[in-house]
Amino acid sequence: MNLSGSGPEIPFLVQFLLLLWSLGLKGLALWKSAKYDQRSWFIAILVLQTLGIVEIIYLFRFAKKRLEFSELAFWKKQK
Repeated sequence: MNLSGSGPEIPFLVQFLLLLWSLGLKGLALWKSAKYDQRSWFIAILVLQTLGIVEIIYLFRFAKKRLEFSELAFWKKQK
């Protein structure tokens, strides 16, 4: 059911995947911003709902210890 009454209906699976994507990135970005005492970023990430765009920008560009793509490969064994 589309609450606004206009536009296409988004399938439940797509909504669920977007929710997982957003929560995962938001959690990681909030964790890193709190760990490195970056209060402004913490508040911005907590308040803004952007489906991960602000979180990605923070993690890969503005975090004190930038996230590397190799760190995203969680399925690989850690040395």
